[in-house]
Amino acid sequence: MSAESKVQPRIKVGLEIHRQLDTEQKLFCGCPTDFAESEPEEKFMRRLRPTQSELGQIDQAALFEFHRGRSVIYEEDDETSCLVEMDEEPPGRLNGEAIEVCLTAALLMNAKPVDEIHVMRKVVIDGSNTTGFQRTCVVALNGGLNVDGKEIPIQQISLEEDAARKTGQSSETVGYRIDRLGVPLIEVTTAPVMDSAAEVERVAYAIGTILRATRKVKRGLGSIRQDLNISTPGGALMEVKGVQELDILSKAVETEVNRQLTLLEIRGELSKRGAKPESIERKYYDVTDDFAASKARIIKEAISKGGVVFALKLPKFSGLLGKELAPGLRLGTELSNRASFWASVGGIFHSDELPGYGVTEEEVRYVRDRLSVVGDDAFVLVADEKGKANDALDAVVDRAIEAISGVPEETRTAMPDGTTRYMRPRPGAARMYPETDVPQTPITHEFITRLKSNLPETPEKLTMRLVDEYSLNQKLSKQLVDSDYLELFEQIAAASKVPPTFIATILTETCKSLERDGIPIHSIPDNKIQRIFRLVDEEAVAKEAVVDLLKWEATNLTADPIDGVKKLGLRMLDKRELEQIIRRHIEKNKKLIDERGEGAFSSLMGSIMSEVRGSIEPKQVTETLKKRLAEAVGK
Repeated sequence: MSAESKVQPRIKVGLEIHRQLDTEQKLFCGCPTDFAESEPEEKFMRRLRPTQSELGQIDQAALFEFHRGRSVIYEEDDETSCLVEMDEEPPGRLNGEAIEVCLTAALLMNAKPVDEIHVMRKVVIDGSNTTGFQRTCVVALNGGLNVDGKEIPIQQISLEEDAARKTGQSSETVGYRIDRLGVPLIEVTTAPVMDSAAEVERVAYAIGTILRATRKVKRGLGSIRQDLNISTPGGALMEVKGVQELDILSKAVETEVNRQLTLLEIRGELSKRGAKPESIERKYYDVTDDFAASKARIIKEAISKGGVVFALKLPKFSGLLGKELAPGLRLGTELSNRASFWASVGGIFHSDELPGYGVTEEEVRYVRDRLSVVGDDAFVLVADEKGKANDALDAVVDRAIEAISGVPEETRTAMPDGTTRYMRPRPGAARMYPETDVPQTPITHEFITRLKSNLPETPEKLTMRLVDEYSLNQKLSKQLVDSDYLELFEQIAAASKVPPTFIATILTETCKSLERDGIPIHSIPDNKIQRIFRLVDEEAVAKEAVVDLLKWEATNLTADPIDGVKKLGLRMLDKRELEQIIRRHIEKNKKLIDERGEGAFSSLMGSIMSEVRGSIEPKQVTETLKKRLAEAVGK
């Protein structure tokens, strides 16, 4: 049975939505929340290590990252980071503006603010934080949202610092830019009450609408990250991190559920075959000599560098390593991912895919004979340094034993296509402990009363106000409310003579379409978009030129849009130039005018607009063409 055709069981899904807040300053210092546009001014290196909790425990996820043994190279500049981000100076007090935004969102979700905010440290040693931990704090509990008639409990709303942004990695180092480190994040956590992929998407959409209503969240790729906690009957609780796009959420849920169902099928088949965990021996055969003349590229490279080829027998696994769990993901891929993460090897070969990849049928026979592989047995090969090869097969054995048991609990990372890949073990309670450098922040009754009296409009009220105030239709108003451009729309509409409907259409439907085409519209600063509309007001360009200017500005972020006008030849035509163009088209189409008279207008208008579109308002072309065409017919 294919993954797509499986009957979906009753699942449970919880959401964690993280959104960057658009505050003036970072969470624990006075640095701005904008990202650096210049080259870094300084680099420094760190090696982070796991520490014991107050109970003497070490978190497995932290231990995993340490085991990878990489050093971290950080990049910084004085405009976007300071000694706090470099972990050379203690953090300041919690950002009051961020607390206010976070509590405003919490009240909109009917959550109960805490009496006092206590900052905690959460161990994170993948390098994304110079301190080796992330600072986080709960600001409200026990809220709820009604989504399509169903009450969705909001378990908690937290405020935390964002991580540094990754710039690259190798087998020995990983690089981060610390301009993003410390940017305030709101985290909204739901109860695991969603039972379908479609419902997950609807709930995420509803939460996103509430957060946008605060008018204090950032927009664009990377400003929002959505994590999923998914469990299936008979399966395991799986944490899927980093879903960027709303429309990928449902796909991620569906593919993860199908992956777990297929793993349960594999468990059933292994049970039928009599597979036992103890039958998988940590006995690794050195078959380097058998592959001395191999033409397989990976194996040749490993041997040429003094490496080895190790083989492992997996009793009862034949035909199951190649079984598809999700598009592009097989059980063999899961074993390979574990080997890569725990030993930094390039991957593994398994018998379900061999001969292949340069490994010949004769070489496969060598391995089968050497390992006594018979019947429904399988085998795995790895080629690398001896220590890495040994660690890689240790990881393969662990994952194969888990396959006999069913579905292992783990943290997985979301891919752009909605599939998931192994990321690390699931973290435990040992990763959290109190932050001693930041004092508690009391939340007074007076403060909450003031916030309640100044809550922003609900999405429903906001939609109706846009209809009344700007004469937009319901659909366009709702699109604006659901977009990241509502505040920008109101700023432009207040200062521009351009019709509000045109502005709203550009900022919703047009921008969304351009994003789908791979044009990074989200990266254009608000002031540059405002400038484009001012050029229309000043009659420096026509409304039809706005789309071309947005495309140009998306790849020329530091330039003034007027440079785009010149570069693209979008300068407005004056009346004399328009007259010349129209007279030329009339002269060229004398025969058509003789035959149709003023009925030739549509044809002429189409050909003229194809030449002048974006350089003059269509209304002016229409008026001038009608006059000149009437004169030509009268003659």
